[in-house]
Amino acid sequence: MGRRSAETDPSRPGRGSSDATAHVVLEADAAGGVTVVVDETPQSHVRLDDPSHLEFGYIRHLALLLGTRVPAAPAPLGVTHVGGAAMTLARWVQHTRPGSPQIVFEPDAALTDLVRAELPLPRGHRIRVRPVDGLAGTAALRPESADAVVLDAYASGSVPSELTTPDYLGDVARVLRPTGVLGINLATASGLVPRVLAGLLAIEAYVDLAVIGPREVLRGRPGNVVVAAARDALDAGALRAAMSREPLPSEVRHGAEVARLAGAASPAPGRR
Repeated sequence: MGRRSAETDPSRPGRGSSDATAHVVLEADAAGGVTVVVDETPQSHVRLDDPSHLEFGYIRHLALLLGTRVPAAPAPLGVTHVGGAAMTLARWVQHTRPGSPQIVFEPDAALTDLVRAELPLPRGHRIRVRPVDGLAGTAALRPESADAVVLDAYASGSVPSELTTPDYLGDVARVLRPTGVLGINLATASGLVPRVLAGLLAIEAYVDLAVIGPREVLRGRPGNVVVAAARDALDAGALRAAMSREPLPSEVRHGAEVARLAGAASPAPGRR
């Protein structure tokens, strides 16, 4: 496929909360993978011949989180993705749990069109892409309609602020089934991890929390972690077993460790 580039014009906030034109590049590699680069930042990596290959560590951690939830694979899993790009995780869910009903909120319709043209979705999928931002898209979902919600939305290197408030995180809890889980990709350099954890700890609907990430990142080096919030108990043992198989040493923070990571942070301010 070579290297392809295009300009897209996101008209709604969400993955991009700016209305400026985004520069998108599709970069092919020697192993048959393609990286979607938006404004010089890698957003997704896809291998059409092997959807089980997950290049980015945080995507593997999100996949491992989903893999510990019910219904057990290969039963279908209802997943809502806030942030789409090349839909790497949605493709993985379809590959490992064929026929899973999935919704993707990606406000940049031009980016979605480019991805679909150059990186077609697999046959028989039930992935529905909606050109709306996460705030509006989640608000329109039915209560208890998802087994999992994955929040992986970035604009200018950070999660849009409206997607980190207790108001929004509480609305996500509304759409999760009683066994449902929320997984959030957060960059530690953003300073959002303690504030998001503080907000989640204050929401009664979330029974259990965990933070998953590379050992070096959890011990202070900048990078990405996955924050998990579940409406029932997380299987911390299963998560730790999954993390032990990661190429790079990864760990799980659970229970009192989560409260320590939140520290004295205040939740992100919500709507007033």
